[in-house]
Amino acid sequence: MWHILALIFPYVIAYTIPLLITSLGGLYSERSGVTNLGLEGLMIVGSFSAAVVINIIQSVVPAGLVIPIGLLVAVAAGILFSLLHAFASITLKADQVISGTAINMLATALTIYLARTITGSGNVRVTGIVRQDVPGLSKIPVLGSLFFAQAYWSTWLVLAILILSWILLYKTSFGLRLRACGEHPSAVASAGVNVHKMRYFAVCASGALSALGGAIILVTYSGEFNGGVDGLGFLAIAALIFGQWKPFGILGATFFFGFARTVANVSQVIPALSGIPPVWLKIFPYLVTLIALVLFSKNSAAPKANGEPY
Repeated sequence: MWHILALIFPYVIAYTIPLLITSLGGLYSERSGVTNLGLEGLMIVGSFSAAVVINIIQSVVPAGLVIPIGLLVAVAAGILFSLLHAFASITLKADQVISGTAINMLATALTIYLARTITGSGNVRVTGIVRQDVPGLSKIPVLGSLFFAQAYWSTWLVLAILILSWILLYKTSFGLRLRACGEHPSAVASAGVNVHKMRYFAVCASGALSALGGAIILVTYSGEFNGGVDGLGFLAIAALIFGQWKPFGILGATFFFGFARTVANVSQVIPALSGIPPVWLKIFPYLVTLIALVLFSKNSAAPKANGEPY
C-alpha cells in the first residue's frame, strides 16, 4: 500500500497545483466583491497562449527559458482577457454571472478558432517540464518520496504564490483594503479608497493566476492544447467555496480534489478499489462538495458584497 501511495502521490500534486493557483485567482476577485465564473475561460486562454508561444520560440530560445517565457505570456494574456470581465462588471456594472459566462464562451470559441487557423487541426503540442527529484530533500524518509521525488518546479512556484498571497491579503494594509471592498465597499470608499481600482487589480490578478493554472496544466501532465481544461475552472470555483474563501482552506480543498481525481484514474490497478466503478470515484469529490455546501451554507464565509456592483 505504501508503495502505491508513493507512486501516485506525484500525480496527486500535479493535479492539485493548477486547481490551487486557479482557485487563488478566484479568491482575489471574490474577496474584492467581484464574482468570477470565468475561471474556466481564463485557464483556456492561458493554456492556448503558452502553447502557441512555446511552439514558436522553442527552436530559437535557449531550452531553459522556453517554458518560463510561455508561462509569462500566459499570465499577460490572462490579465488582458480578464479586463473584459472587469470592464463589464465594474465600469458598466453588468451582471457578473452573465459576464463570467460570456468570458467562458468567448475564450473557448476564440482559442479553438485561432488554434485551427495557426495549426490547421486545433491542437497544439508542446514539450513540457521534466520532473526531477529535489536534491537532498528527496532522500528524506517518508516525506522525501511523497513530496520531493519526481516534482515539477512549477509546484514550488505555486506554493510560493500561495504564501505570498496569504501575506498580502492578511498581513498588509493593502490586503485589508482589498478584503474590505468585498465586505463594505461604501465604508471603504468613505475612507478614501478607490473601490474600482482595487477591484480592477483583483480581477486582473484573478486572470493572471487562472491563466497560469491553465498553462501549468499544459506544461505538466497535458502536453497539448485541445480547446479545453476538462472543467477544472468550475472545479476551482467549487474548491474556493469549499475552502471558505481562505488561502489555506483552498489548499486543503484542492488537495482533496486532486487526490480523489488521481485515485479515480488509477483505481483499476489498486486491488482494494478495483471493484468500485470508476464513475463513482470520479463524482465523489463533487458529491462531497454539494453535501458540504448544504451542511455549512449558514456559516458561509463568502464576502458580504460579493457579486454586488458598486
